[in-house]
Amino acid sequence: MAVPREPDQVVRLFLDLMERRQLPEAQALLAPDFAMTFPGNVSPPSLDALVEWAKNRYRFVRKTYEHVEVCGTDHERAVVYCSGTLSGEWLDQTPFEGIRFIDRFELRSGLIRRQSVWNDMALHTIPQP
Repeated sequence: MAVPREPDQVVRLFLDLMERRQLPEAQALLAPDFAMTFPGNVSPPSLDALVEWAKNRYRFVRKTYEHVEVCGTDHERAVVYCSGTLSGEWLDQTPFEGIRFIDRFELRSGLIRRQSVWNDMALHTIPQP
């Protein structure tokens, strides 16, 4: 897998790989000290733990990007913001769409060091199976 050099392309590749559950390939884009934080101050210790945590929330989720912005043009350090909407299926196979999200990524030397996620999923009723 060729790793892109531009910070926004690294982030988009990572998110695409995560959506396809290609975890080893996604892991290759992460710094050794990678940390992630999701709504509710959830900080899974690994990508596998993130996928396991998500299994109790929804069947799948997809992102539609409205904005991807890079702060800092230095390839050594950059911050990338992605925003848009989420769509997918709840556990009972009911579809959802239009849920707002913002992801903030910190990159150093072309690798993702931190991901912070904000979204409005908690404002939507999650049907229980």
